[in-house]
Amino acid sequence: MTVAVEGGSDKTRRGAGQRPGPISRIRQSYNRNWYAWAMVAPVVAVIGVLVLYPLARGIYLSLTDANSQNVGRTIGVNEIPDSFSWVGIDNYTEILSGGDHQFWPHFTWTIVWTVVCVALHYGIGMGLALMLNRKLRGRTFYRMVLILPWAVPTFVTVFAWRLILADDGGVLNMVLEWAHLPTPAWLSDPFWQKTAAIMVNTWVGVPFMMVSLLGGLQSIPPELYEAAEVDGATPWQRFRFVTLPGLRSVSSTVVLLGVIWTFNQFVVIFLLFGNNSGTDAQILVTWAYRLGFGQDPRDYAGSAAYGVIILSMLIVFASFYRRWLARNEKAV
Repeated sequence: MTVAVEGGSDKTRRGAGQRPGPISRIRQSYNRNWYAWAMVAPVVAVIGVLVLYPLARGIYLSLTDANSQNVGRTIGVNEIPDSFSWVGIDNYTEILSGGDHQFWPHFTWTIVWTVVCVALHYGIGMGLALMLNRKLRGRTFYRMVLILPWAVPTFVTVFAWRLILADDGGVLNMVLEWAHLPTPAWLSDPFWQKTAAIMVNTWVGVPFMMVSLLGGLQSIPPELYEAAEVDGATPWQRFRFVTLPGLRSVSSTVVLLGVIWTFNQFVVIFLLFGNNSGTDAQILVTWAYRLGFGQDPRDYAGSAAYGVIILSMLIVFASFYRRWLARNEKAV
């Protein structure tokens, strides 16, 4: 009797030690969670059509010499097949080695644009959030007014700023001229174009940062401020040792989102300067668009290579940023 029990337990132990294969695990997961799989399937299909296929197509085109003259097209009843050829990583080599004389100037300006804009978004948004988090008369009205630039469609905001910043007859230059001050060429001079782009993007992006940080401020327990005040902490010390640590998780998220959105901020640059002006003010994403759709012949391969490079840089940045945050949290 004892032998049988021992043999049975040994057999059970051997059976338990056999792990199911990947196909078996997928089948078991589907049997247990078939409803979840059914709900996710449409989303996966849409993402595959709208994201994965264009991404794969873009990577493929970036490895060719495709342009508007050798890509297949239909003219009337005649169908012209593709005639572009495979060139491997030649497009990437030419771009990164400075062969097109455009990537590195636009890359430098894109980094400056991103850092300055995100810093202004966070700094101004933090100041406004701190102000609106206090008990003051008309706080609801101020919140509605300050969130208005975010509620208005971006293209409407940019067109309004074009009227304000117009070189001739612009509202801002009229005010500066009335005050006997210099009137910059906001939309034609390279330096002032970059300044105008930062101004407009700051106007567009501050409300999101303000609302996000305001939500984070309201989640900090008031008891922490009361305890710090009892201990004799100054306002700066309360901000440094209570507010900033309390906003760490919110700040890390909004800064990451701000960097990604600003790095790829196509609408502000494109609508502010158009497709054929403001070459020095173009960031990488708008320059990639110009290569693919704003010249003749259209350089589909070069534009796709720019897109892959931009995506790769953002993935690398997000990975290092997350690791840096995790390391700091462990240190704390």
